Amino acid sequence: MAKLAGLAALFAAGLALAGVLAASGVADVTTTETLPVTTTVSETTTAPATTVATTVEQTTTEKVTTPAGTTTSSGSESKTPTWVWVVLGVLAAAVIGLVVALATRGHGGIPPEERRRRLDAAVSTWAAQGWAVVSQTAGAATMRHGSELMVVSVDANGQVDTRPLAGGDWPQP
Repeated sequence: MAKLAGLAALFAAGLALAGVLAASGVADVTTTETLPVTTTVSETTTAPATTVATTVEQTTTEKVTTPAGTTTSSGSESKTPTWVWVVLGVLAAAVIGLVVALATRGHGGIPPEERRRRLDAAVSTWAAQGWAVVSQTAGAATMRHGSELMVVSVDANGQVDTRPLAGGDWPQP
């Protein structure tokens, strides 16, 4: 499960990086400048010279091409901010993790028949070494060798466990 979570985090980081790199490429940059222009008009008349102030607005459009792998910043407000891509990547990783967790849930171990087979194999191995079966259930067996007692068990995942029993753990006849 930890490996899948790591892969999901790596996937999310890749998505975030792809969002940042998507900003590189060809961009149209439009700038508008307002330039004050002062015009002096003089005529040969008896009237004094007059000064007329006019404003000229000039709009230019440039096509800027940036090489791949470089980033540009522009004043355009239509670009998606980087933090939005990061949040989307984290959400995608969370959804993937949730799907994986739900898909693997309910597979709680080995079937009871396999658990019983593994217990029988462990008990027969100990019996070959001189241990006698005192009692046995579907998941565990109590065994005796002289005055020693132990419990051999198989958990839900199929792992065999052997632990000794102290004299106080065993009911005396």
